[in-house]
Amino acid sequence: MTLSETDKTKLVGALKDMSASMLRTSAERDLQKNIKSDICEELDLNKKVFAKLAKTFYKKNFTEEEELNKLFENLYKEVAK
Repeated sequence: MTLSETDKTKLVGALKDMSASMLRTSAERDLQKNIKSDICEELDLNKKVFAKLAKTFYKKNFTEEEELNKLFENLYKEVAK
């Protein structure tokens, strides 16, 4: 594949933008990991429970999660008899 100088410039610009975005994403993941680790240690919380709380808080879908959990509980009880 042969690229024109204009196409090379566009490609390099896109790669720089993508790299910067990936760096920000990585930094946010590190921040989230530290937040979770710190609060779970401080309050003696289960990390899975905190992650579920954070995700539900973010999505604002508590009712949906509640219904899904009830369905899960009922089905599990049914098959585990």
